[in-house]
Parts: sequence; C-alpha cells; structure tokens
Amino acid sequence: MLRVTLAATHLIALGLGLGAVVTRGNALREPVSTNSLRRALRADGAWGLAAALWLATGLWRLLGETEKAVGYYLHNSLFVTKMGLFAVVLALEIWPMVMLLKWRRALQRSNLMQHIVAPATARRIATISYIEALLILLMVFAASAMARGLGVRS
Repeated sequence: MLRVTLAATHLIALGLGLGAVVTRGNALREPVSTNSLRRALRADGAWGLAAALWLATGLWRLLGETEKAVGYYLHNSLFVTKMGLFAVVLALEIWPMVMLLKWRRALQRSNLMQHIVAPATARRIATISYIEALLILLMVFAASAMARGLGVRS
C-alpha cells in the first residue's frame, strides 16, 4: 500500500504543480493589480506545495527503493534526463521565488501593487512559469517511457 500511496501522491503533486504554475503565469500576464497578484501568489503557494510533495515522494521512492533499486534509476538515461529537467526547473525558479516573496511582503504592507510590481517583471515571471510547465510536461514523457522499461543501459 505504501508504493501506491507514494506513487499517487507523486502524481497528485504533478497535477497540482502543473496547474499552479500555469495559473501563476496567467495571473502575471494580466495588467498588474492587487487581485491579479493575489491570484498569482495563491498559485505560487500551491506550486511550492507541489514541489515539496514531489521532492518528498520522489526521494522516498528512490532512496526507499519502493519500486526499484537505486541502481536501476541511476543507470537509466531517462531518469537522469528527468532529474536534469527538474534541476533546470529549480534553477529557473530561484529568481521568481525571490521576487514573489518580496511582492508577498509588500502586499501585506500596502494594496497599491501597481507601484511595487513592474509589469515587465511580472511578464518575465509569467514566461518563466510557462517554460517550467513545458519542462514538467517533458518530465512526464521521460517518466512514462521509463515506466515502460526504456532508458536502461545495457
């Protein structure tokens, strides 16, 4: 039952994260307002929760060897590709995370977000969000192929 629970939670995090990062991007593409920023920040919170779930369940599945031995994953080119894509997502997320934390604090002090959030910065974070969504989709393809035995080095 542990295997099923971990796998299901991992997949739920996928849906939550993908929806959240696209929603964040959509909210930040709108003209800057307190409402659009609040939606972006709510989505960003869900995006953070999804990332925590992915890391926790993914590491548990890998290191706990609930599915396969660690060696299987480390010698699978698709797993390495999937982890590389995940690393790119994490690297891309550093700047948006810092900016959104600043905006979150600013929103707590004032409702005049138009004076705090530069539209160009919001659009750049939206673009990064969409790129991250695309990378997640590529990770899904890698994971699906890996689950069917592809990527194993002989």
